[in-house]
Amino acid sequence: MSKNYLITGACRGIGRGLSRLLLQKGHRVFLLDNNDVEIEQMKHQIPKWLSNLTFSSDAQSRYEILRADMSRKEDIEMAARSASAFFDGSLDVLVNNAANTSGAHGPGLESEDFLAVWENSVQVNLTGSALLSRACLPMLKRQPPRRPHGGNIVMVSSTRAYQSEPNSEAYASTKAGLLGLSHAMACSLADDGIKVNAILPGWINVVHESKEGDEQGMKWEDGLSEDDQRWHFSGRVGKVEDILKAVEYFSDSDSFITGEELKVDGGVTRRMTYPE
Repeated sequence: MSKNYLITGACRGIGRGLSRLLLQKGHRVFLLDNNDVEIEQMKHQIPKWLSNLTFSSDAQSRYEILRADMSRKEDIEMAARSASAFFDGSLDVLVNNAANTSGAHGPGLESEDFLAVWENSVQVNLTGSALLSRACLPMLKRQPPRRPHGGNIVMVSSTRAYQSEPNSEAYASTKAGLLGLSHAMACSLADDGIKVNAILPGWINVVHESKEGDEQGMKWEDGLSEDDQRWHFSGRVGKVEDILKAVEYFSDSDSFITGEELKVDGGVTRRMTYPE
């Protein structure tokens, strides 16, 4: 059955892959992003992805793309209003995926740029997710008799919430913050029938999910070595399809699961590593 999805950071990386796969499965998707180049590329690509499907005749009515900066309260409120109009006030799944990733590998604590990256990471990764979730509540709450169950909020966190590399304070802190936000919201919104869960991706190779990837004809496995694949207990690096399965798992309207975390990392966080 077709569902209504709102995805942030939807025109690049994991968000783009999720949007593509959900649209190809017949769902309706409202895409938010702040990168003008990738937004234009998505407008060009989506008709191609849907052209051979049985519902291609009404494919254009199944999605909308909107530019929105998740660090701006005004953009977030505007996006929620636009999504409500598109979905006729009923949203099944909100995927808070947008993130400032510049804090994943620097700058260091002593850098002059640290504070600026820290503040933007908090604003986009954490505050933006909280504010958009709040703005979408009227669409997510139970709507009897039309919808006896509430909707779902999925936070895209990261295994970096539990593991770190040097100079990753901004990214790790905000991704860990999403876990606390998830279980707190699961508690606060339970009476409205809204379930909130978090996905923690590990290495999900999505370099090809971009304008550059399209232009170069890149595939998922490009740039990956045999050692990269073997490093995972699963025997391979992650694909966006793996994240889709997790999103779908949490998207069941009658699910018993809320306030939980699901690592999608091929077992890497269970690997004991010693100095060589």
